[in-house]
Amino acid sequence: MEASLSVLLAVGLSAACGFRVFVPLLVVSLAMKTGHLTLAPGFEWIGSWPALLAFGIATLLEIAAYFIPWLDNLLDTIATPAAIVAGIVVASSVIQDMDPFLKWTLAVIAGGGAAGMVQGWTTVTRAASTLTTGGAGNPIFSALETGGSILLSFLAILIPVAAGIVVLGILIMTARIFRRRAPSSIGR
Repeated sequence: MEASLSVLLAVGLSAACGFRVFVPLLVVSLAMKTGHLTLAPGFEWIGSWPALLAFGIATLLEIAAYFIPWLDNLLDTIATPAAIVAGIVVASSVIQDMDPFLKWTLAVIAGGGAAGMVQGWTTVTRAASTLTTGGAGNPIFSALETGGSILLSFLAILIPVAAGIVVLGILIMTARIFRRRAPSSIGR
């Protein structure tokens, strides 16, 4: 049971990286500093004071930058690979007592995959907002994404099962959106 909870924790935090790259890392750092989370061996550095400071500054800069309409679309080109890497790192940092091969496989596929899917969804949503509102609606989406990252990060730490359900819902919704946008293969 403990292994499945750590996987749900990992997936929840990774998906939160898809909304904002640094928010989940900051939350994990804070949770470790306050004794609410123990990280896997080799990842204790995430809870260090320098890491906490760096994640805090990076989080503030990332959040502020996403409120600038032209800069938010530019950031998505960087944020997509960064979110996947952050998803893998955060997932591998919380999965404990598991064979290393299985742990890293789960971190890459489930962690990186969840972060990438959520980031892809936010990129499409922001592009649509930019096209339909000329960027005026983007700050609203930025605020919702930031809030989603914060809530999902805390939910993953406090109630991993609930976070897993939320992530499943996000992934299903994302798959439906992409399926609707994909060209039909009927008649080929």
